[in-house]
Amino acid sequence: LQALGLAIDWEREITTCRPNYYRWEQWLFTRLFKKGLIYQKTGTVNWDPVDQTVLANEQVIEGRGWRSGALVEKRDIPMYYLRITAYAEELLQDLERLDSWPEQVKTMQRHWIGRSEGVTLGFKLADRATDLKVFTTRADTLYGVTYLAIAAEHPLAQECARQDPRLAAFLLECRQGSVAEADLATQEKKGFPTSLQAIHPLTGHLLPIWVANYVLMTYGEGAVMAVPAHDQRDYEFARDHGLPSKTVIRPVTGEAPTDAAFTGEGILCHSEDFDGRTSADAREKMALVLEALNSGGRQTKFRLRDWGVSRQRYWGCPIPLIHCPSCGTVPVPEDQLPVVLPEEVSLSGTGSPLKQDASFRATTCPTCGNPAERETDTLDTFFESSWYYARYACPDAPAMLDERVDYWLPVDQYVGGVEHAILHLLYARFFNKLLRDEGLIRTDEPFTRLLTQGMVLKEGSKMSKSLGNTVDPQALIDTFGADTARFFIIFTSPPEQSLEWSDSGVQGAHRFLKRLWNFAAQYQARRQVKGDGQTLETPHVRHEVHRLLQQATHDMERQQFNTVTSAAMKMLNALEKIAGVNDPLAQEGLSFLLRMLAPITPHISDTLWQQLGFGESILDEPWPTPDPQALERKSVELVLQINGKLRGTLSVPTHLAAEEIEKMALSHPSVEKFLQGKSPRKIILVPQRLVNIVL
Repeated sequence: LQALGLAIDWEREITTCRPNYYRWEQWLFTRLFKKGLIYQKTGTVNWDPVDQTVLANEQVIEGRGWRSGALVEKRDIPMYYLRITAYAEELLQDLERLDSWPEQVKTMQRHWIGRSEGVTLGFKLADRATDLKVFTTRADTLYGVTYLAIAAEHPLAQECARQDPRLAAFLLECRQGSVAEADLATQEKKGFPTSLQAIHPLTGHLLPIWVANYVLMTYGEGAVMAVPAHDQRDYEFARDHGLPSKTVIRPVTGEAPTDAAFTGEGILCHSEDFDGRTSADAREKMALVLEALNSGGRQTKFRLRDWGVSRQRYWGCPIPLIHCPSCGTVPVPEDQLPVVLPEEVSLSGTGSPLKQDASFRATTCPTCGNPAERETDTLDTFFESSWYYARYACPDAPAMLDERVDYWLPVDQYVGGVEHAILHLLYARFFNKLLRDEGLIRTDEPFTRLLTQGMVLKEGSKMSKSLGNTVDPQALIDTFGADTARFFIIFTSPPEQSLEWSDSGVQGAHRFLKRLWNFAAQYQARRQVKGDGQTLETPHVRHEVHRLLQQATHDMERQQFNTVTSAAMKMLNALEKIAGVNDPLAQEGLSFLLRMLAPITPHISDTLWQQLGFGESILDEPWPTPDPQALERKSVELVLQINGKLRGTLSVPTHLAAEEIEKMALSHPSVEKFLQGKSPRKIILVPQRLVNIVL
């Protein structure tokens, strides 16, 4: 990092795995726990039966543990959750304030938060006095319900399984495989009928209740009203299990598909009094009818689930809770923080190392003083990365944060990959609001501007040690210098796109910097011999230099750094044309060029800046400003062609009439030589570009 010349304030260095950092998230944890923003409940996780540990969704490969290869099970274990859903509406609404975030990231977060307006309605169970609650955003399809489907974890499914061994076996089968939503969406739709039936709230018809593996217990009520004619998952399930389908919406125009569900909006049919209404109108009217019947009501739901932060691993911040037989679960007092990870621990590769460490578990209850046990789960390491940006402002503070955050936050510019859109970036936004509500900071959002950079690729693949396609940056710096490495990386692609590593591209970047050095050296040598040198007028070149500076300024502001480097290369090309012809313009152009390149290639820029006598460190210089008069073109260079072949150039005033341009072209020596007194058949004039004389 130092060899690359990155300006890093090393006094602000923090290490998130050290107790002097994670003690403050333990302190925050205890405060949130007391407020009810952290709570414990049973959660379904991916469980590796061989390694005896919870696996992240990414660690489940085709239904097996990434390390052991064992078939992964779904297991219910007690876990601690952060109540991020309490902030769902604010997290969603505040996205509108993030004007300098990529729209792609905001769209991903909107979808992940997933605000849905719909109706929660109750289907009374036949022969029982209870309801099966269902949430739907498509109340307009209510007359098309032909069965109800519940999740394998639903209490009704568990109850029925106690009376039906075959259903119990099916529920056990459902517990195999990943809990990842993406995996559940693509898996084969399987189901098993229960002995239960429900009563349709409007028609009174009996509806069978099935257990289906595509229903999520974590969304809505863990049950769905199935409408095969108008939901694709329901359609596939009904087709595979011989269940009926009833069309209740027809397209406004055209015909509905015959081999798939019609999932769009349209006009209601086969829906009794609602026939002929539009989908939108029917949803409103049905909500009113259901409310009048006490069968349902309008409700807003979120796809976002509370954040499960418990991990059964050694590597993580210990959760600062104590379990007492008498007092229950109590937070570790502030004066006993931090709870530090033990260094002498058995890392067997199976089970929870902290749970197996009796000396770590054993403690006393801070409330009653009796023997008690420490919590052995550790926090998700996203906990550490959710607030580090604020700690940079005051890394030596004797509290979690101090008044210095008021100056530094929010962060002006954040750079991070788009893969963090719905995890780290969402958690950081959530944490920022938690810290605000604790009175620790004043800002609503952590990052004002966001740039999502692309990956570095080599031979078409992401650079990876496992693929053996990495490049040693130190070797590159030793061979070509840090500025070459920086220039190549910036020049090769826009920052938000992936960069294909190219050895020839690195050499090309090096050649450009050598050209710049040689041009500056030749200019300096001429000055020492001739003073200011010649000053022939070259208005076209000066216009080009200032135009390129204006372009680079615009591109720098919108973070298109690759086109800034492109403008710099074009500017050097323009300056090379007037070498020894207009040294004052060369001096002006060099002062622009070096300042344009200073953020990209600081070493060569600063060295040349001082050697050419422009001043002290270039890092203290302001960005250059183009001259408005130089940007006004008084004349333009036109390409002069005869029968489409280049014969010269023609300099004409910018606003000269077409007839005058044609006269000047015909009187040009190169043209007269070909005309030999004859009249041209045709003259083609492309404004500001060229004149083509057809003989």
